[in-house]
Amino acid sequence: MDAPTLTPVRTVARVETRHRLGPDAQVDDKALVFAPNDPALTDPFLLLAEDWFSSPGFEWHPHRGVETVTTVLDGVLEHGDSLGNAGALEPGDVQWMTAGRGIIHRELAYRDEHAHTLQLWLNLPAARKLTETRYQDLLAAHRPRVARTGAVVDVVSGTVDGVTGPALNHVDVQGALVRLDPGVTLRYPLPARHRAFVYVVAGRATVAGRRVAAGQTAWSDPVAGVDGGSELPLAAPDGDAPTRLMVYSGTPLREPVVFGGPFVMNRRSEITQAFADFRAGRFGDVPRQARLAYDR
Repeated sequence: MDAPTLTPVRTVARVETRHRLGPDAQVDDKALVFAPNDPALTDPFLLLAEDWFSSPGFEWHPHRGVETVTTVLDGVLEHGDSLGNAGALEPGDVQWMTAGRGIIHRELAYRDEHAHTLQLWLNLPAARKLTETRYQDLLAAHRPRVARTGAVVDVVSGTVDGVTGPALNHVDVQGALVRLDPGVTLRYPLPARHRAFVYVVAGRATVAGRRVAAGQTAWSDPVAGVDGGSELPLAAPDGDAPTRLMVYSGTPLREPVVFGGPFVMNRRSEITQAFADFRAGRFGDVPRQARLAYDR
């Protein structure tokens, strides 16, 4: 009789604290949750930025070679792009934009009032760097959830406990927003091949035995020699308020990464070509969309 197969329990490789950068010409405040200092350590993720803005926000700018995943934490985010998409996203909504071969877009606070967002940059593999552009609104009201006693897993991408999120993917990514009531523990399932991060949006957590506070990120590297699943223990301490987590994981691409401002490619020559293509209008014209009409 075969011995039962035990699901490996993950460990935390490191904990990082976000770096507050303060206001600049675009935002009221900015923080880098994690920066692209060593892309091999965060692969397939490149960076995670947290922004608080009212006016002017992020006016028309290009991207190529990446996907941006923007989660609205508070306020209302107004967006538009060169594909003709435009709209407003509310707290909990997620915008998944595939820049691919090139897109021009903007992100503003609706009515110049207030928006608080998290934006994750997800790398695209070399074979799909120039894929067709794509835009997805993944609205909180329409996303599936996994409910456990004292815990809710709001699935954005991939499959968690048999529940599949709505995101269409070019990269093998699992992503969710997790809420834990005080004193609750959750054994969060992840593919063993994935690199995972847990960002504490609010409250405090224990991730695989490591204490992590709001504004900190715990990283868990792929489990060597395992092809199936794994578990990452998540726990919220006793207290009065729930803990809110952003949990994303993905299979590392293990490819060269070259940054050129809003472009991310594999070689410096491709960055040079991206700038040339943008200046030549190959991303399309900079849109002339009006701001969204006020509702009052």
